Amino acid sequence: MKDVKIVVLDGDCANPGDLDWDAFRAIGEVEVFPCTAAGEVVKRAMGADVLIDNKVELTADILRALPSVKYIGLLSTGYNVVDLAAADRLGVTVTNVPSYSTMSVAQHTFALLLSHAGRVGEHVDSVRRGDWSRCANFCYWLREPIELCGKTMGIIGYGEIGRAVASIAHALGMNVLANRRSRGAAAQPFVRMAELPELLAQSDVVSLHCSLNGGNAHMVDAAFLAAMKRGAVLINTARGGLVDEDAVCDALESGALGAYLADVCEHEPPEEGRRIFGEKDAALTPHIAWASREARGRLLDEAALNLAAWLRGEERNVVNSPRKI
Repeated sequence: MKDVKIVVLDGDCANPGDLDWDAFRAIGEVEVFPCTAAGEVVKRAMGADVLIDNKVELTADILRALPSVKYIGLLSTGYNVVDLAAADRLGVTVTNVPSYSTMSVAQHTFALLLSHAGRVGEHVDSVRRGDWSRCANFCYWLREPIELCGKTMGIIGYGEIGRAVASIAHALGMNVLANRRSRGAAAQPFVRMAELPELLAQSDVVSLHCSLNGGNAHMVDAAFLAAMKRGAVLINTARGGLVDEDAVCDALESGALGAYLADVCEHEPPEEGRRIFGEKDAALTPHIAWASREARGRLLDEAALNLAAWLRGEERNVVNSPRKI
């Protein structure tokens, strides 16, 4: 196994230096690149048996130019960065890592929501400006806080993360509605499954936890937002491409949408000056929901176990059907 050549294309995404690559070095020879531009992939990966990748796009042309590569281990749950049809034709196995960040993403979902509901950021800034010190009363508020208990949260995408979010919402005293496209495990006893129109009309908070696929890009459009309860909050810790940001901005400016809280953008990193960045009721974080040290440690451990299983001839978290060659 020590003859296996492993190239990590964008190591800094998951491991900027606070973790190690020892589990992979126990398997083979490892070369780690902090990041790799599209034009550098073929040169850097030439002669590799294994590619470890997070966000570098691996197109059909790139895969054809790398005949030695027979395994791609993704340091992510999503696998849209790889042309799976080309990988199948070329006999390249692709694996992902599901569930490693479930609790971190659920936690971040509520970090965004609780910060908004408690008006935390604006009041911290106000105190720093000296407003409290100059206040004639013992307290003040710029905008009144919102109590979540008794409010309704609608969850779109009821997988592991959606279920974790539902548990936290329930613990806060919220009513929980959920919607999913496919059948899955039975709903938690405190969750009521609902069709999308009902969920949108009744929810004070709508949280997206679905994957991005060809059929749901920009599912959050003007019609979706118009169907929501007026003044409701929309949270997106799933994928930026689910949301039409211009439609969100229009809804924020009209008052139809109370707030947009997100950890993702359609294109990352986003260009400067995006309209959404100027909306006072929009709060965005730079795709960090998954990035706790604990979650990233699980990610690397699971990815190494995927690779070790493949080398033993076993399938573990394989997401494609590579042709035997």
